[in-house]
Amino acid sequence: MSSIAIVGAGLGGLVLACTLHRQGVTTTVYEAEESAAARTQGDLLDIHSHTGQAALRDAGVFDGFRALIRPGHDAKRITDRAGTIVFDWPGSPLGTRPEVDRGELRSMLIASLPEGTIRWGRKAIGVITTPGRRPQVNFVGGSSITADLVVGADGAWSKVRRSVSSVAPVYTGTCFVKVGSAPGQLLSREGAALIGRGTLMAVAPGQGILAHHNADGTLSGYVAINAPLELMTSVDTGDPSGMRAMIKRRFENWAPALTALAFDNISDPVLRPIYALPITHRWERVPGVTLIGDAAHLMSPFAGEGANLAMFDGAALAAEIVAHPGHIEEALSAYEDALFPRSAEVAQRSASNLQQFFGPDAPRSAVDLFAGLLT
Repeated sequence: MSSIAIVGAGLGGLVLACTLHRQGVTTTVYEAEESAAARTQGDLLDIHSHTGQAALRDAGVFDGFRALIRPGHDAKRITDRAGTIVFDWPGSPLGTRPEVDRGELRSMLIASLPEGTIRWGRKAIGVITTPGRRPQVNFVGGSSITADLVVGADGAWSKVRRSVSSVAPVYTGTCFVKVGSAPGQLLSREGAALIGRGTLMAVAPGQGILAHHNADGTLSGYVAINAPLELMTSVDTGDPSGMRAMIKRRFENWAPALTALAFDNISDPVLRPIYALPITHRWERVPGVTLIGDAAHLMSPFAGEGANLAMFDGAALAAEIVAHPGHIEEALSAYEDALFPRSAEVAQRSASNLQQFFGPDAPRSAVDLFAGLLT
């Protein structure tokens, strides 16, 4: 039986491992983090019926997924910079895009795997490929492993990607500043009413405030700014007052009720520049190595498909491995032949949606986008 090494225990890598385990195929997952609890896995995800949900069915964990759904938390509200509501969708009991907590979904997938499948604290630094030999994964500290198949599920800055592609992600021009309630701090009554039950998207040309009302009464979200990367990285994220001052300058003409959502929740700001791979990113077949998820097709989050596609990739790759027992290269060729056009279509939509959120016609363009998706 072929040995399979999955580099990265994100949603895509875990779905791949779970789906193969369900089919009796053993894998080993190598994860840089020291444990499942090493960091908060953050944010809510819309899980789409045709991608993420389909993958979770294939992985045999659909019932576990359903238990995590937060009914109605898929509600969407859009306002302009004055706080005027221009789109308000109340959500649905389940719908085709139910929301779950990313961390809870990841924990459920981890618990679905046999003990010892995941090797924690194994940070990959590269993959060596040599004709006629199995690919070798090298880790921090000097250790290494070889496998018949190495799957890069290691995200935006994938080390595995370098063995199949020289292309690196590029900055899209939009930067997020992650904001959230301080420990023990609940949303004000006014803030909760402004956000509504699900997600508030206050958008204007070049900027926005995106906030979600969590089930425990706290806020999580992002301030979005179109600006040169050098300008954004010059702000000291270790100084919340400096970040507040920068946001205050950028949002001085916004309704105070909206800016308060950001100002009142900048206790530990995190800068998240939005990067993307080229829409048509692909690579020549490299024996024994392939990619899934962000490692293969990093894109902006504005198609809502990042996690969904990663899981779908994992399930699709598993299906090809099972369909081609003992023939890894045939499986990889079939997988990649379907992957490239699928991911290019979604990446194109993601790039277009980014413009609809923060381009010159916002918020009207964002309203048109969601009206087409949800109504």
